[in-house]
Amino acid sequence: MTEITIEVKKRSSEKMKKGFPLIEQTALTKSMQKAEEGTILRVVDESGLFVGKGYYGKQNKGVGWIVTKDPSETIDRDFFLERIRAAVNRRKNLFNDNETTAFRLFNGEGDGIGGLTIDFYDGFYVSTLYSEGIYHFRKDIYEALQNAVTFKGLYEKKRFASQGQYVEDDDFVMGERGEFPLIVKENGMNFAVNLNDGPMVGVFLDQRDVRRRIRDEYASGKHVLNTFSYTGAFSVAAALGGAAKTTSVDLAKRSLAKTIEQFSVNGIDYEAQDIIVMDVFNYFKFAKKKGKSFDLVILDPPSFARSKKHTFSAAKDYTGLLQEAIAITEKNGVIIASTNCSTFSMEKFHTFIKEAFKKENANYQILEEYTLPDDFKTTKSFREGNYLKVVFIKRK
Repeated sequence: MTEITIEVKKRSSEKMKKGFPLIEQTALTKSMQKAEEGTILRVVDESGLFVGKGYYGKQNKGVGWIVTKDPSETIDRDFFLERIRAAVNRRKNLFNDNETTAFRLFNGEGDGIGGLTIDFYDGFYVSTLYSEGIYHFRKDIYEALQNAVTFKGLYEKKRFASQGQYVEDDDFVMGERGEFPLIVKENGMNFAVNLNDGPMVGVFLDQRDVRRRIRDEYASGKHVLNTFSYTGAFSVAAALGGAAKTTSVDLAKRSLAKTIEQFSVNGIDYEAQDIIVMDVFNYFKFAKKKGKSFDLVILDPPSFARSKKHTFSAAKDYTGLLQEAIAITEKNGVIIASTNCSTFSMEKFHTFIKEAFKKENANYQILEEYTLPDDFKTTKSFREGNYLKVVFIKRK
């Protein structure tokens, strides 16, 4: 295995010594010359003192990750085995929970290896590799996984095309091929997933706590609007919680069939619900024109989205999105505002909320808020890793 020494600037080395794991391009005192993805990086400060050891793997976030503070540790199968076993032990309660059969087993830098995640789906695993650098270690990773757990089959998602996009491929790696849709459980709810159908499988596991809360506390008797609804998972939670009716809106044509499927595997009559294929911003206009209003509005947009008429960036446009939602939310109704954008903090998110209500001349009360669930382990030294921000807001 090739190993090179790279030097980082004083300010960056101080951050890294406190546990910051990402090797940013701007941290380097000089650019790396022709380093191959997967090259072992020995990171030193400007005095030549050892800071950490990691690997070269270009992502939109940086050029690699520090994965150990031990200069003598080898990054090999045993290294991955130790980290994966530790991750398995942290999630014993989930492995033992018959009501939940889908969760995150390994969460990147939170479990000690940036650029790698592994999810569990009722006996099957899906690894996501975020750079060609971590892909270089895939043989060691999969041998380690085989030694740490037993599984039916393994799939992988390669997310290192341009701009971190998914690499189209047959994602099956080893074991037995699954029969899809595979029905998994989450707090007793059923979700249909397909592990070999593009970059996303059909449900976002990081919203588990929010879905349970919607079902158990917020949905009963309510008219619910679920925007950017994807496969309708929030709508399923609301319907199972006794919602009077759910309306799911998403621009993607496939969202219709996928949402019907999610309702059906839970024994819900999908014909009693509204499933609309439409640009969410156009739907807001339509709802206003028709005088529609809702008791519960769920906003969970992608960090960035583009349609024919609209470009949405969470960092720039969330305030405007919230204003649209406020306008069609009943008094004493609830808006669940969610974002997975890592470029701003929860504090900043609260300023978006404050600004939106001020512009709409409406009062509000924060009821509760959520970040990532426990299986999405994070580290305090890398705040960007704790990307999820969800705020339950009562319109007064």
